[in-house]
Amino acid sequence: MTRPATPVAPLRTASDGYRKGEETRTRILAVALAAFGNSGFASVTTRQIAKEAGVNLPALTYYFGNKRGLYLACAHAIVARYREGMGAVALTSYAALQEALPPDAARTLLKRLFAALARFLLSTPGAQNPSLFVQREIASPGPAFEILYAELWRPGIELATDLIVRATGGRLTETEAQVRAVLMISSLTGFLSGLPVIARTAGKADYTALVIAALDGQIGSLEQG
Repeated sequence: MTRPATPVAPLRTASDGYRKGEETRTRILAVALAAFGNSGFASVTTRQIAKEAGVNLPALTYYFGNKRGLYLACAHAIVARYREGMGAVALTSYAALQEALPPDAARTLLKRLFAALARFLLSTPGAQNPSLFVQREIASPGPAFEILYAELWRPGIELATDLIVRATGGRLTETEAQVRAVLMISSLTGFLSGLPVIARTAGKADYTALVIAALDGQIGSLEQG
């Protein structure tokens, strides 16, 4: 009597293919973020990105369509990264703003918000490439500007502005508070881009802690004006 054949497990499952596809997509995005951040949209080619990511050009086209699609995907990835890193503290602040919020409580929330942003920008591995990408879009608005403005900059600035207005007991107008919010946020991104120079000049230090202490001082000064 012939024994039934032993079932042979498939060499690749659907989940294997999905995982490898996500890994490929993530690798392409990482390479694109670095390339676009360092050189800008116009100076980078999809062929260059595909080569650096170790994939063929049709694979890049399959996932992103074209260079513009890849660039916009980079913007969406940056927004998702910020939401993951900053979502909890932002939600806490939004909830607090729905109630009567005394100035000292607003200053505490503002310190927590900027401390979280400082840690996110200065302590998260690979944060410099998204930061360079964002700074390029600010300096010379391109295809991703509206995405970053609507989903990242405007919500962040509005939240910080509302907290600053509350932190000063309404002493600052909304426009005055907005200017301070933008200055504080941009000082962090500027510090990140200048960190290699600072580190070479000043040596090793816990720059994240020093930046948070400096921001705390700025926020504390809102009490006096």
